Amino acid sequence: MQRPAEWMHYEERLNRVTSYIYAHLDDALDLIKIAEIAYLSPYHFHRIYRAAKGETIFATVQRLRLHRAAGALALTSLPITQISKQAGYKNVQSFTRTFNAVYGITPARYRSHGSHAEFLSEHQQRSIAMFNVTFKTIQNIEVISLKHQGSYLQIGQAFGQLGSWLGARQLLGAGTRMMGVYYDDPGTVAEADLRSCACFTVNQAFKVEPPFERITIAGGEYATLIYKGPYAGLHAAYDWFFGTWLPQSGRELREAPPFEEYLNSPMDTAPADLLTEIHLPLK
Repeated sequence: MQRPAEWMHYEERLNRVTSYIYAHLDDALDLIKIAEIAYLSPYHFHRIYRAAKGETIFATVQRLRLHRAAGALALTSLPITQISKQAGYKNVQSFTRTFNAVYGITPARYRSHGSHAEFLSEHQQRSIAMFNVTFKTIQNIEVISLKHQGSYLQIGQAFGQLGSWLGARQLLGAGTRMMGVYYDDPGTVAEADLRSCACFTVNQAFKVEPPFERITIAGGEYATLIYKGPYAGLHAAYDWFFGTWLPQSGRELREAPPFEEYLNSPMDTAPADLLTEIHLPLK
């Protein structure tokens, strides 16, 4: 079994790989180049990456490209042929087969009938009772966080880096909770300037080193909604929550950012079955 100190050593190398993948997602996968970035031989790189990340480098790249494609399908009117090409597929047929195998629905049908669709404008006049909004009063939540700036759909990079750092120090366990805090409205703030934090709860004392930090998610009353489906569709749930539910509820928001808690993980859960609990802070 690998000793924690050794995994801490590999964690620093593999974080460089993660950063490279996010920055070069449109490039052809060059294993020799990626192994060089990690200062590992190509012979050993695959085994080390898979042991540390729980998936192969090919699976990581495919997952991230499909995640981005799902976002384009849900958020834009780009032709599917263009989205397919950007995802690295030679033709729409191959893209459709892979997307359907992973997401359980074809790209065209996901665009029009995905889990985000029931929150879209043509449905927003439905009764607020249609969606199960509940109220919770929570205590302050102390978390270890890593700041992310840019598209909210790319916060996975921060979660990966923070999770690797904590995991290498054996600070993740069965009771660990994973959360995201989102400070800006993507409708009014430029995508490059959006601010968010990837967060994990850790129930033991240890020294936190930059760029990681301890922050507190403010306690108080929250309206909560559990969204089921790919993260790419969360924007539609937020639009409904803010634009339809809030005005009809008679409640007011307080000065605190909304946050999400991820009730399962994309590493072992199909996109259609992902559960995200959205928390809206109330006065």
